[in-house]
Amino acid sequence: MPRRKDLPDGLDPRVGEFVTRLRRIVDDSGASLAALAEGTGYGKASWERYLDGRLLAPKGAVVALAEATGTDPVPLVTLWELAERAWSSSALRHDGATEAVLLSRARTVTAPAPGPGRPARRPMVFLAGALGALAVTAGAFLLTDGGPAGSGRTAAATPVPSAGPARGLPPGVLCAGPGCTGRDPEETGCGGEHVTTARSVTVGAALLEVRYSDTCGAAWGRLVGAVRGDTVRVTVGRVRQTGGIDDAGETIAYTPMVAVREPGEMRACAELASGQRGCA
Repeated sequence: MPRRKDLPDGLDPRVGEFVTRLRRIVDDSGASLAALAEGTGYGKASWERYLDGRLLAPKGAVVALAEATGTDPVPLVTLWELAERAWSSSALRHDGATEAVLLSRARTVTAPAPGPGRPARRPMVFLAGALGALAVTAGAFLLTDGGPAGSGRTAAATPVPSAGPARGLPPGVLCAGPGCTGRDPEETGCGGEHVTTARSVTVGAALLEVRYSDTCGAAWGRLVGAVRGDTVRVTVGRVRQTGGIDDAGETIAYTPMVAVREPGEMRACAELASGQRGCA
């Protein structure tokens, strides 16, 4: 049995319990990282981060591990759902702290320099603004491509291979922008530490959330506390994605992703089996 690293300090107990369970399943199976990668379709580096607690395994990887090792997926997915909520809450707090740091740095960068009274490091600030404007312009061009929703996604998928390296996507993140439309946020690595909840509203006994990944440039809808028959739908222009509950043991439903520049472009709606409806 390999010697495991200690879990990161400050890790939420729910995440720690989930990672410990993953480790036990992997250790009991005797599978190496290479065997895990081959049996699940998720890379060795990704599994190393999942088992070290540095990245939350996506739901697809959890289900694939259960199938590869003959483990009952239901209790494992339940643990994952609890861990995912805790991980998302932690990521949201981290985003707030990061934003504060960035604002502080921005004030420092634009502070007047002594003597001439010109802003310090002005050329660097201008360059960052120019690059940001260029990225927004490119994103707008891709997102407003004409044609039906299906053909638009196909056409927009072509530039993705060059867009990924340019954006410096983190390891495990498999898409960005239009290339994410229609894909599973968990299987592409856009969830976990790369997602925040941009908006939420209560619909009956469920919680409807607008989930947004700035890393992937995409958003999706999620319904927490769902039951079979509940559905969640997102719409951006003519593009629509829908999700629901397939297994009676599941309590979270989410849609495939839609490429957006900001989460406000997307409308998420839920329709419960009870007949109640709500949108965000």
